[in-house]
Order: sequence, then structure tokens, then C-alpha cells
Amino acid sequence: MATPTPIRMLAPIKLASTNILNCSATNISGLAASGDASGFSLVHIDASLLVLDKPAGLLSVPGRGEDKQDCLSTRVQARYPDALVVHRLDMATSGLMLMARSVGIQRTLGSLFERREVDKRYIAVVDGLPPPAQSPDGWSLIDLPIIVDWPRRPLRIIDAELGKASQTRWRVLSHDSAAQTTRLELKPLTGRSHQLRVHLQALGNPILGDRLYAPEAVCAMAERLLLHACALAFTHPVSGEATRFESSAPF
Repeated sequence: MATPTPIRMLAPIKLASTNILNCSATNISGLAASGDASGFSLVHIDASLLVLDKPAGLLSVPGRGEDKQDCLSTRVQARYPDALVVHRLDMATSGLMLMARSVGIQRTLGSLFERREVDKRYIAVVDGLPPPAQSPDGWSLIDLPIIVDWPRRPLRIIDAELGKASQTRWRVLSHDSAAQTTRLELKPLTGRSHQLRVHLQALGNPILGDRLYAPEAVCAMAERLLLHACALAFTHPVSGEATRFESSAPF
């Protein structure tokens, strides 16, 4: 196993605790009907936005080539033509994705992401047993710049000189000593492509099932990438209320 990369500690993050609209993919409280007939899972819908639960193995947006046109955004737009992409998840990653229902809302939500005012949480299962942080809140920080590996696109690498600032907070949820794996909660502070996968590889704890960044033996430990976008929290662009959506990891 690679030598762990040094990490830094951060102070706790305080989230809004009032006026919370709390929904989950498994209990949507009547806010949305099942989207299975259209090939997607709808967690929440209102006049401004949609929250969806993307399965692993499905593109977020169309790719290049006729064989890469099936994706979450296309499926959603077939049923909701006004739906617009706000952000993306890797094809191999499952979990919550947000779409806007007008250009104005798309810009507002996009600005929230740019200003880091959207609290994004992920669950991952990684190889090895990284120790819990010694900080009072249990969180640690990976602060390593990332750049595209041009000769091996779409891969990314850590580059201290040319890479873009990239930060990921993480904490241990549980260890599996028998399997020598660990379940982590992740909070990306920046939104670089493949950021969580690259940072955990650099830490010496690649994600199980990661066909891009994990050694062959670690990749073979899971049929899919064990990375799931489990929560999104932000200020609703119309109501101004603190809004949170959750989705349980399917692994």
C-alpha cells in the first residue's frame, strides 16, 4: 500500500438548522412520483428544480458518439423538457443530482456551486484502514492540487506546481477489519473532475471498484465503484429556505 499523503485538519462546518426541507430517495413524502417508467428516479420536484438519484453506470450528460447519448439529463428532459443541467456526477458514481427548470434558476444554482454554498456529501468504501482524525469533529482534509493527465486522458493526477487547488474533507464512519476496508463520509470543498477518486488514491486508500485509479486487486473487490452522492444541502433559489436532500448508499 502506498505511503499516506500528509493531511490537515479543519474546524467543524456548521449547517443551517432551521427551515429544513429534508427528503430522501427512499422516503420522498409524496413530493415526487417514481420515475422508473422514464428510466430515472425522481426524489423531488417543484416549479424551480428537480432532484434525481442517478444510478451507477449511467452518464450524467451525453458523451461523444452515438453509443453515449443515453444519459440522465436526456431521460429527464424527455419527461420534463424544461430541465437544465446544473452539475454532473461521474458515470461510475451514483447518487443525487440537481437540475434547474429555467435558465435563471440554472444560473442561481450554478452560482451557489461556484461560491461553495452547496454542501455535498458522499459515501465511499475504500481499501485499507485509515485512522480516524484526532480533531474534535473527526474530520480530516486532503489538500492536493489536481491536473488532467494529458497523455492518459481522462485520468487526473496530483501536480503540486501546475494542478488546480483541490480540497476534500473526510471522516471514518466504520472499519471492516476482516475485509481491510473502511467506509468514509466525504465532503468535497472544490469540484474537480475525479477529485474524490484521485484524492483517496493519493491518500493510499483507493475506492473499491475504481477501474481508473485502484490497483487491479482493489478494483476487483466490487462490481461497481463504491462511491455515492448521499446528500445535497443548499438555500432554495426561490423560497430562500435551507433545503437538504438525502439518498442512502446502495452498498
